[in-house]
Amino acid sequence: MIRAPMGDRRYWDVRVKNRWDSITMAEEQIKKPAGAPAYRAEYVWGLTQDHPRLMLTQYSRGDAIAALYNPFPKVIDAWELSNREAEFIAREYNPEHIRAWEFRLDYLEHYNWCFWLVGLALVFDIPDDQWQRLSALIGGEGEDELLDRIMTTRQTDRPIGTKLLHKKPYARLLKAVNAKPDQQATLLKDFVDHWYAELKRPVGQRIWWYDYGDPEINPMEKGSYFGRWCVEAVAAVKAFGLDDSLCLGHEHYPGDLLRPNGPSTHTNRHGWKARLRKQLTGKES
Repeated sequence: MIRAPMGDRRYWDVRVKNRWDSITMAEEQIKKPAGAPAYRAEYVWGLTQDHPRLMLTQYSRGDAIAALYNPFPKVIDAWELSNREAEFIAREYNPEHIRAWEFRLDYLEHYNWCFWLVGLALVFDIPDDQWQRLSALIGGEGEDELLDRIMTTRQTDRPIGTKLLHKKPYARLLKAVNAKPDQQATLLKDFVDHWYAELKRPVGQRIWWYDYGDPEINPMEKGSYFGRWCVEAVAAVKAFGLDDSLCLGHEHYPGDLLRPNGPSTHTNRHGWKARLRKQLTGKES
């Protein structure tokens, strides 16, 4: 059953194949001498996006949770290699922009991506050595209360910040984390409901994936869309055991990641026959 709210089976099959092909091609390419050395760090960095993006594309298609591609440790390997290349480029070429965005948590795009990686690392329960490498790459200890507190569930010695770097939308999630247990479900849903809208920034400042699937800006025909999944909410639920019952089935909440043995938390949006069968039998098609 397709989990994403957009895209048919053919769309998702093509997207998964293309993501695999892109990763294979990139991994072969980085083994060769760089044709444009000054851009090599950014090219390698692309793999840190490609690996998790493939996994989320599979999730959107409806693949079994146990069969999802584990993006670790390759995403960590790629990030470390990109950093080494960036250091070389800075010494040899000193370009103004080694990579596409600032590697600082006070930049929303980088914060969001690091949050996703932390959430997926918790879901996949990566080994301690991989976690330590990921934590070192993310850095920013003591800068953001929410991310620090989530990471301390795997790394108790991480300093915890006293401020929130990006109040929209993350103040809602921090409020849910801090709430009494009987209020957490409602507040977590409030965060998920507002998450996508409150991530919106002016054109030129938006997160790289934000407009994927937008019919006017980046329509489905371009093939960039891989779902819009609030991995941050899953990270908080996994870390603190929040009640996510009100979020199940939400178009942005990837609740199946926390329920690998099923049944799916997403509703079947493809056809009245499937909905009728569920009503009559209580089973998903």
